[in-house]
Amino acid sequence: MKILVIGGNSGTIGKSVAGRLSKKHEVITAGRTSGDIQVDINNAESIRQMFASVPDLDAVVCCSGATKWAPFSTMSEDDLYVGIKSKLMGQVNLVRIGKDFVKPGASFTLTSGVLADDPVYMSSNAAMVNGALHSFVKAVAPELANGLRLNVVAPGLVEDSAERLGDAFPGHTPVPMNKVANGYVRSVEGMFTGEVIRIF
Repeated sequence: MKILVIGGNSGTIGKSVAGRLSKKHEVITAGRTSGDIQVDINNAESIRQMFASVPDLDAVVCCSGATKWAPFSTMSEDDLYVGIKSKLMGQVNLVRIGKDFVKPGASFTLTSGVLADDPVYMSSNAAMVNGALHSFVKAVAPELANGLRLNVVAPGLVEDSAERLGDAFPGHTPVPMNKVANGYVRSVEGMFTGEVIRIF
């Protein structure tokens, strides 16, 4: 397969997923400032230009998207739009635009996270966006034409980030990175669609 991994050159999960998929497939990485090609997922025209430059994709995986971490009592409307514009609409636009560029039968795999189901302090923006991604995938997957598939992986706190982020996730049991990567492999190489793949 020819697979585009957005965030595959940066980020704990993205690098691991790209490395895992590259063992069996041709992987092209994309990022804002690194990777084989550059893309700003906050910008629809940048997404369109990216897809135009990488034809005949069998799969698109996104491990990218920013959210704002702060107490809800201090959040402005602009703060809330950080996650809406980046992690939510960035990934929505990857599907909305990308469906017209990828091969028939291709798949899209998005990334949400455990905070949709088990939020922690200061995670309102991330939790809101993750939950919206779950609903988006369930609603849109049945509408996609040409055999296209759409799933979202919702990882828990990964072991590789636990030392750095563990205090922000009290009581969360870290998940091995290999288990997280398996979720993406299952989405890319499997046959199902419209699923939220929770990795806890």
